[in-house]
Amino acid sequence: MFRVARPAFIARQGLTSVAKRTYASSSPSTLLVIEQKDGKINTGSLSALTAATSMEGASVTALVTGANPDELAKQVSKLQGITKVLVAKNDAYEHPVAESFAPLLLSIQKTNNFTHIFGGHTAFGKNVFPRFAALLDVAQISDITGIESSDTFIRPIYAGNAIAKVKSKDAVKIITVRGTAFAGAGPSSSEASIEAAGATEVSDATKWVGDEIVKSDRPELDGASRVISGGRGLKNGENFKLLYTLADKLGAAVGASRAAVDAGYADNSLQVGQTGKIIAPELYVAVGISGAIQHLAGMKDSKVIVAINKDADAPIFQVADYGLVEDLFKAVPELTEKL
Repeated sequence: MFRVARPAFIARQGLTSVAKRTYASSSPSTLLVIEQKDGKINTGSLSALTAATSMEGASVTALVTGANPDELAKQVSKLQGITKVLVAKNDAYEHPVAESFAPLLLSIQKTNNFTHIFGGHTAFGKNVFPRFAALLDVAQISDITGIESSDTFIRPIYAGNAIAKVKSKDAVKIITVRGTAFAGAGPSSSEASIEAAGATEVSDATKWVGDEIVKSDRPELDGASRVISGGRGLKNGENFKLLYTLADKLGAAVGASRAAVDAGYADNSLQVGQTGKIIAPELYVAVGISGAIQHLAGMKDSKVIVAINKDADAPIFQVADYGLVEDLFKAVPELTEKL
């Protein structure tokens, strides 16, 4: 059982001229930064939209970027809660880096004076938003899981072992949203207006070179409804094939603990935990995972947690809905056969 504390934090009040101009705004005027890949909306952006629209009186403008973002902009304009869509078209935004994307956000903010800027707490959000917040000289509010008011937010700290209530007096709130804490926004019966965001100079100091992506026919770990994860108990990378076979039976994604990744059993892209991916699938099966708090921070919001471990005292059993004390090398093949 976790002990929950609720400390309060007051953000510093050093404001740039951009921030000061919006200080007296009576109702939230919000910019949602849409993250996309290959023309598809990242699910974290849909969760961030739900969070943004939960503030009373919020008016949400979406920013869509990319080399050819017109079709994506149409999709975004039909989402629930969007009142306007800004489109920034540039090849540099197809694979954005902070050095080129943050100045775009700054330019848009100078023109529109938003009180809140929302985005997903993803690799993209963690890269771009801190730089943007620094340009505005405001404190970023990261990884929120709840909203109490337009200036008060809930976020986990200490790997989720404590919950902080954060009150910000900055005029502009830069916020990233934990995707598992909010349901993704759905379509609307109406369609928002679409207009150009305006041109801004793109820095060439840093450029995207390429991605190294592990391709698989299994579901993506971020959005999978079922996940099978393995830990150090699997002993080597060859034994991870046991999980792949089980995952194929369940139509599940495969994950790993940090210990398994550090030991070379699984690719870094499969890591679940505080320093990996934070997920909340319908079913999470932890195989040979002891349950360190850093791992629990990444999966404890799963709807149903199943643990298989031969150590009856493993911490993972404290959060599991179903636990099997058994040697995984016996249990997993038998489970696979039964399925």
